[in-house]
Amino acid sequence: MRVVRLLRKYDPAQWGGTETAMQRLLEGLRVHGVRSAIYCPALDSVPGRDPLRDAGGEVQRFRAFLPVLGISAQTRRQLVSVGGNLMSFDLISLLRRETDMSVLHAHALGRIGGIGLSIARQRNIPFVVTIHGGVLDLPPQLKKEMRKRAGGWEWGRFFGWIFQSHRLFPDADAILTCNGVEAALLREKYPGKRILVQPHGVPVGAYEEQHGGCALGAFPQIRGRRVLLCVGRIDPVKNQAWLVERLPRILQSHPDALLVLTGACTDEVYGEALRRRMRALGVENAVLFTGGLPPNDPRLIGLMQQAEAVLVPSISETFGLVILEAWAAGTTVLSSRTSGGRTLIRHGENGWLFDLDDPDGFHETLDRALHRSDRVRDVRLCGMDTVRTEYDVVALAGRMKRLYEELIEEKHALRHSTRR
Repeated sequence: MRVVRLLRKYDPAQWGGTETAMQRLLEGLRVHGVRSAIYCPALDSVPGRDPLRDAGGEVQRFRAFLPVLGISAQTRRQLVSVGGNLMSFDLISLLRRETDMSVLHAHALGRIGGIGLSIARQRNIPFVVTIHGGVLDLPPQLKKEMRKRAGGWEWGRFFGWIFQSHRLFPDADAILTCNGVEAALLREKYPGKRILVQPHGVPVGAYEEQHGGCALGAFPQIRGRRVLLCVGRIDPVKNQAWLVERLPRILQSHPDALLVLTGACTDEVYGEALRRRMRALGVENAVLFTGGLPPNDPRLIGLMQQAEAVLVPSISETFGLVILEAWAAGTTVLSSRTSGGRTLIRHGENGWLFDLDDPDGFHETLDRALHRSDRVRDVRLCGMDTVRTEYDVVALAGRMKRLYEELIEEKHALRHSTRR
């Protein structure tokens, strides 16, 4: 079985949760004998190491463009870096030349997803779409910001109409989401559709080996500090600024604390504003930016193992892969009450939840989590047990393969029934 996958972005230098989930899915599917070809936009420079290719994927790059006039170069870079609504004629011709395609699986919405839907219809093969970042299950504040236009004139809507991008969900053979709330909202809007919850997985074995030395070697600043780790792209949705605002009070109670921000910057304006605010608060020496680190990187695993707590202050987090990674590393997790955080964390049992509009509650919870007690140890152990029993990457990939097989069989049966 060979599955062709469409991504709206893939840059190993700007690694994030979606890319991590993809890599682990490919690794799990490879165990089950499923081959994957990944089509993604071309980059200005060829990456040295390609984690998706290392995971067994056939990575194919296509030329793409953002059909918007009248926006600044900085805005254009930002929109492309987060996977804006791109268009590609190159992708159309590449997919038409594909001869060995069992399933077309779009991990992208918009025009790229619409192109995939059109090709799948022409080939009469199953079309699957995965929602990674959330569509219906988004906070009102984020929905409002997303509706704001970046300016300029978008002349590419015509292509969306040609490729029926608005039919992506109604015409898909299966819709996958990692979030139960999102799935429930989709079932309400698209009754009768095959909508499944497919959580992300973690290769637990990779986290059982100790890598603290790798982290100390790469980031000697963490030695002797109480590391508070926040993993995610530097972006307003990930909300690192909220933690920076809390840092002066954290340092009053824990003067040896070090906030470690791990992730590539996908919003230049936000990143610059974050650093200015750090200087204004006088906390530059209490914050470490590591840049993006690929999944299973010993430095990243080591940081999690060295951390006193992993903090997830996101405004929106439809799943929360970093929560699973922290559990696998045996680290305490504190998460904002996103839908993903609420789905994974049982408050006070395998982690803690906090409200972004209640800073006092956050500080009380953090103090509790940083207290070296039997209670904190039990919470960590419960998190480790949760990820080992419920989120093994190979078992989850096996579920995906069975779905592909069912869809292929249904298409096969339908073709034969129409011929009779």
